[in-house]
Amino acid sequence: MENMPASWKLLLMLLLVLTASCGRVHAETLAPSPKPLASVPALSADMRKVAVLKSQNSTQNVQLLNPVNLSLECSLTADHNNLPNISAFWSQDGREIPDSRLTVALENQQYHLQRLFYISGEEMLGSYSCVFENGVRADFILATPPFGEVRDKPVVSYVRDFVVLPCKMEEAKPKPLSWRWFWGNKTHKEQISEQPERFQIHSEERKSKLKVINLTHEDAGVYYCGAVYAIGTTMNPIELKVITYQEPLKPFIGILIEVVLLVAVIFLCEKRRSKKNTSKGNEENVDQNNIKLQEEEKGAEEGSSMRQRKV
Repeated sequence: MENMPASWKLLLMLLLVLTASCGRVHAETLAPSPKPLASVPALSADMRKVAVLKSQNSTQNVQLLNPVNLSLECSLTADHNNLPNISAFWSQDGREIPDSRLTVALENQQYHLQRLFYISGEEMLGSYSCVFENGVRADFILATPPFGEVRDKPVVSYVRDFVVLPCKMEEAKPKPLSWRWFWGNKTHKEQISEQPERFQIHSEERKSKLKVINLTHEDAGVYYCGAVYAIGTTMNPIELKVITYQEPLKPFIGILIEVVLLVAVIFLCEKRRSKKNTSKGNEENVDQNNIKLQEEEKGAEEGSSMRQRKV
């Protein structure tokens, strides 16, 4: 290497540098490439606006099916004072939203208030309100599509029988993604899972049915039919009342007892009245007989006295 000419040394160094660079390129080529990050779908944008008239409150129902970026806007017409600005804030379910209070300037005889809400799930549904300092407010009721027909009377069935609870979403309403059934009350609900010997669920696009088999008194209560959408579930309560076969006869038995008692009272009254009439008649007969006897005795005495005078 020391006896090698300088030109050869330079050539050898160039070859070593080229070999090392090729090795790095090959190593980088064999290294696995990182996977691209999955793109997060953006929430759809929706604008809802309510024009609040002067000194009047307003309410608007907002039906949602999917998570959404919801922009709510209120406009209040200025009164005769024409204040250059007023304060206003936003509230959710009656509670003021932190950091939502601000000063609104007067523009074209109106005060404009706008806020963007990220409605990502069922827990974000409810009542949203813009409230101005003079008390005028606009309420936005965010909810899934409601049922058009709500049953106000209970479904009645009998012990050891079965019952079918129907539920239907109208054609004019959006079609649910699926159906669920619950049992409980407004604060606590238990989802019903299908059991062939107890609970049978049959669902189609716009309707669902729950069949409860071999009923007992414990099965009575409120059942909830749930139409499931991407943003939340719409509940429809159905009350079930479980009775025995003898229970419908109770009113008729009560009426029959009342009739029997009434007839008995009338019979006793008539019998008592007839006794009074009979006793009164007997007394009158006795009095008449006594009068006749007295008249006969008097007549006999007068006759005897007249005979004595003749003698």
